[in-house]
Amino acid sequence: MSILSKLFGKKSAPAHASEDYNGFRITPQPIAEGGSYRISAKIEKEIGGELKVHEMIRADTTTSEDEAVASSVRKAKVFIDQMGDKLFG
Repeated sequence: MSILSKLFGKKSAPAHASEDYNGFRITPQPIAEGGSYRISAKIEKEIGGELKVHEMIRADTTTSEDEAVASSVRKAKVFIDQMGDKLFG
């Protein structure tokens, strides 16, 4: 484990299936913290030939990794619906 991982508590997460939504790609990346999982996802979209990436990390936590994956995708979709391409700027 790297020194930064030790300092910030972020452990390498298993890969979860990405989902396409309205031209965006959502990859859930829940963060294990003690006995819970923080809601987190990577949101990507190609704009003008350049891949834009936004790391969404929420304060919300769940006790189940599967629930965290589902919640991460659901909250990313709401975020995309609210912000659209502005989430990269």
